[in-house]
Amino acid sequence: MLFIEYPKCTTCQKARKWLDENGIKYESRHIKEDNPTYDELTEWYNRSGLPLKRFFNTSGMLYKSMGLKDKLDTMSEEEQLKLLATDGMLVKRPLIISDNMILTGFRQKEWEEKLK
Repeated sequence: MLFIEYPKCTTCQKARKWLDENGIKYESRHIKEDNPTYDELTEWYNRSGLPLKRFFNTSGMLYKSMGLKDKLDTMSEEEQLKLLATDGMLVKRPLIISDNMILTGFRQKEWEEKLK
């Protein structure tokens, strides 16, 4: 299982702590230093069944400064995925990537249901 995080993010820190406390093994990846690629994002999006907007860090400064709230609706999925691949700070985190699921963000109840 891959755990994609930004270590300074408090939500990521809570998620990591939860994983550790529950004995869940994972490989960690720093989202800023090793940003997901267009191909990875496309695969994860297609496998997840989630709306593409769930992959955007809508509360992030970069998302807000770029005015993406108003722009995403006019962009194609391909354009949105290419944009996500340009900067890890645009991507919702933490991300859990495993063979049978993709989770975006840390919602403890959802993680408990899917990971335990």
